Amino acid sequence: MHTNETIWTSALTQIELSVSKANFNTWFKNTFIAKQDSGTIYLSVPNAFVKDWLANKYHTNIVRALREVHPTTRCVEYVISKTPPSQKVQLAQQKQEEVFSEQMSLRDFDVNRNDGLNPKYIFDTFIVGPFNELAHAAGQAVIKNPGSSYNPLFIYGGTGLGKTHMIQAIGNQIKKQNPNKKIYYITSEQFAIEYIDSVQNNKMYLFKERFRKYDLLIMDDIQFISGKEKTQEELFHLFNSLYENNKQIIFSSDQPPKVIPQLEDRLRSRFEGGMIVDISKPDFESRLAILKNKLKQGEYAPSDEIIEFTASVIQDNIRELEGVLNSIICQSQLKKRDLSIQEVKQLIKNNTKPQKTISIKDVMKIVSDFYNIEERALLEKSRRKEVVKPRQVVMYILREDLNTSYPYIGQKLGGRDHTTVIHACEKIKKDIKDNSVLNQEIEQIKNILYNNQGQGVV
Repeated sequence: MHTNETIWTSALTQIELSVSKANFNTWFKNTFIAKQDSGTIYLSVPNAFVKDWLANKYHTNIVRALREVHPTTRCVEYVISKTPPSQKVQLAQQKQEEVFSEQMSLRDFDVNRNDGLNPKYIFDTFIVGPFNELAHAAGQAVIKNPGSSYNPLFIYGGTGLGKTHMIQAIGNQIKKQNPNKKIYYITSEQFAIEYIDSVQNNKMYLFKERFRKYDLLIMDDIQFISGKEKTQEELFHLFNSLYENNKQIIFSSDQPPKVIPQLEDRLRSRFEGGMIVDISKPDFESRLAILKNKLKQGEYAPSDEIIEFTASVIQDNIRELEGVLNSIICQSQLKKRDLSIQEVKQLIKNNTKPQKTISIKDVMKIVSDFYNIEERALLEKSRRKEVVKPRQVVMYILREDLNTSYPYIGQKLGGRDHTTVIHACEKIKKDIKDNSVLNQEIEQIKNILYNNQGQGVV
């Protein structure tokens, strides 16, 4: 019979694969199942802020994970518990951490309380490949000349591609070279929480003084300040203070500043004033290197056939790739033998999110948002330059990336003749060879498009 502790421990293992490391550590700490009643699981959380965030942002992830490990789960309710869990629960949570550690989990337990950095995130364990070499080079430039080269440094890319590892590795390297430098790593959610707390407790002066003293400020998952006007205002003033005093600022996000919704123009302008680099999906050789590097940290290693198969199947997300590796190792150790390819296929099916298809509407929406035009303008007969270019980009992506037929593209984009579509695709194909800006724009659009979707068109 599964206890509440083992159910939640197993569910957390699933949840960790679907959210960023920073979010996992921020929002799932000190949570546990308080009780079950007729299929309803009551999840205990430490305060109202966490309760609202989990209910609004991660409810689907939580329910899915609980139903995976405990199929009788009907729904989840969140309750605030200010009293510490029982000794039994504490022991279960301790065991949970041991399990995560043994499985080479991404969760960090050695965070330095003074600077927020995890000493495990260093460049010695960071795999550099074509998918992240530009971001890595920019990071090295910042390490050599913090505050002068690429300030701010803005790194963006999909979930689980190593952004947090990279930005923390920069912090750890600068800390190693300059022990007297004041460095601080924080997620944008935590920054918002501390800002709200300072306002409620009349400690804004202390809040401002604290963040203005750093020589290097690293802020992760900046996209989560979207729509938070007061937090954005405070960050704007903090940015100006640090920048004017030649202090280095590093941001990460799952998308470039240009397309972060509900972001103040003045803050967007600050983000775009430095160096913006992306981390894309890793190629096969990089994925293989990541897995082999990860295996150096443990005693058991699956066969080369299993490793190569895993690297060939899990293509989009390094965290998911490592999570599947952890599961393979765990299952192999439990069975006391290597898994077969068929067993690995089933394990991957059970532990990865199903991919969705990309619709023409998805492409149109992302391109129109990127170029700041109305989506319906793409369907009109307008020959305005600011509309023609985005329309041609949509046609190019649909044809080149999704292999959509010319007549179908023309039909969906305002009933245009297929020869018009052919001309548009050939023009973009020619222009990107000579226009590095256009090439970069299309790569950014593709990264945004594929972060949350799988290939195929409907």
